[in-house]
Amino acid sequence: MARRRNDPVQARSESNLSHDGRGVIKLNDKVYFVDGVLADEEVIFTPFNKKRGQFTGRLEELVKVAADRVDPPCEYFGVCGGCALQHLAPAAQIKFKAQTLKENMARIGRVEPKTWLKPLQDELWHYRRKARPGVKFVPKKGGVIIGFREKASSYLTSLKSCLTLDKKISDLLPALHDLFAASSIYNQIPQIEVAAADNAVAMVVRHLAPFNADDLDAMEAFAKQHEVQLFLQPGGLKTIHPHFPVSPEPLYYELADYNLKLEFLPSDFLQVNGKVNEKMVAQAIEFLELSEGDRVLDLFCGLGNFTLPLAAGGASVLGVEGEQSLVERALHNAKINNLPEAQFSCANLHLDGAEKDLPAKGFNKLLIDPPRSGAELIVEAYVPILQPELIVYVSCNPATLARDAATLVHKHGYVLEKAGAIDMFPHTAHVESIAVFRKG
Repeated sequence: MARRRNDPVQARSESNLSHDGRGVIKLNDKVYFVDGVLADEEVIFTPFNKKRGQFTGRLEELVKVAADRVDPPCEYFGVCGGCALQHLAPAAQIKFKAQTLKENMARIGRVEPKTWLKPLQDELWHYRRKARPGVKFVPKKGGVIIGFREKASSYLTSLKSCLTLDKKISDLLPALHDLFAASSIYNQIPQIEVAAADNAVAMVVRHLAPFNADDLDAMEAFAKQHEVQLFLQPGGLKTIHPHFPVSPEPLYYELADYNLKLEFLPSDFLQVNGKVNEKMVAQAIEFLELSEGDRVLDLFCGLGNFTLPLAAGGASVLGVEGEQSLVERALHNAKINNLPEAQFSCANLHLDGAEKDLPAKGFNKLLIDPPRSGAELIVEAYVPILQPELIVYVSCNPATLARDAATLVHKHGYVLEKAGAIDMFPHTAHVESIAVFRKG
């Protein structure tokens, strides 16, 4: 009897994973992407019809497993979409990320560095100091649930712990379920934002309807018991306000090598992996090869994560950020760290014509740390104006880094000297990286 279209079938996966960490299986001139499958494995899987431009499948059985396969320690792995690679040994994970960077550089950028760097790594578990778990009332799942989205789904995984979240945050999850389930607006709380600073844990509760007096008392009691700074957010970001304590101690993280303390708000962006961030900052500054007379322009500077260590080391530096509130925080951080020479300004670095708001000369070295969309307008229009002799580019998306590298190398005459992966998000397929370009 002929095999039906969606009957399980045995096949061998390709030697590389997809960019998002799925196994790749070629079958009958089709390419299937299958969660839970690693490279070079013999599996039985159910192939699915094409959806959203690709064929997918469901793993049914492992026939012959890869040497790098390990038992994932998290009970939610395979359902929760927060991690994609817990079933792959850590050494193989970073090898996969380095290979992803190499493939993007070759395929999109048509470039290869003179030197591939050893990947930066540190703690593998409980590293995530910032996150936005969802909250939802789901009667079929027992009521209020808190967690990250399931794989390829809008549904939430109900988490009572998380091995990647900072342990102080993970330990709060059971009590948070109880807190929100007892609230009068249990079905009007869509999200929380959590931040583990060096000195405190903060939580922002987004709510679509007002809490009553009993709710507010319960949340204050929760904050006291668990030593959490609790903020409420009834609307947009500007509506965030402290509930308890009324005047909380400023959150901060330290960059010990530079004797710096950087304060931030619980809603601010910051690098989620503190230990890896420290190594990344040190590496970026090393690669800038600073000497007397150098002036550094730090674009997408945020809170001053790179700007302030540069200034602390004696560099002349200007940080530029597109969000005025972050510029204000960076200026505040310069003040509390007694670094008046650290300068900051605000400019929309994604806006066509942004180069007109940036200095035309006076800076010989450039540091770029853009969001996932990359720095296309900066490398296209501004680099030819500034003509920096050295560019250090920190990236959270290897595809846009490769695109921008192509512009710098093939259009503007830069040489890609170094590049390497950074394991900012262990057990996920997210690839952070760093690249160094020198004017040819």
